[in-house]
Amino acid sequence: MSDPSRLKWLRIALVVLGVLCLALYPLMRVWPSGWAWHEGYSDYPMMIVGIYATLGVFLIRAARDPFANLSLIWFTVWSSVVHGGIMAVQALSHAEHMGHLWGDVPALFIAAIVLAVLMPRPAKV
Repeated sequence: MSDPSRLKWLRIALVVLGVLCLALYPLMRVWPSGWAWHEGYSDYPMMIVGIYATLGVFLIRAARDPFANLSLIWFTVWSSVVHGGIMAVQALSHAEHMGHLWGDVPALFIAAIVLAVLMPRPAKV
């Protein structure tokens, strides 16, 4: 993939991922077994929604100039891998959370892979 094409697709991926981060709360309401880790009242879901909504806004902003936001993009990649890995282990350890293996766990891994693949490559010397 050429560098201009990679940059174009990275910008698109950043906006799409940003919008998906902003859509976390509706996803938790529509498909709780795949996106919400608590039943009943808990303070936890709104804390996660707040973090991901903030990340979503910054990913959308990063799409304007990905080169100026490389650390944010790499943070998104690696934090998604770590978060997805922890959730995968928890889902496999607790039968009531198996639905997450079809919801937020693969979503985090897919997001990380897409961003990592589309990140700009260092210039060849």
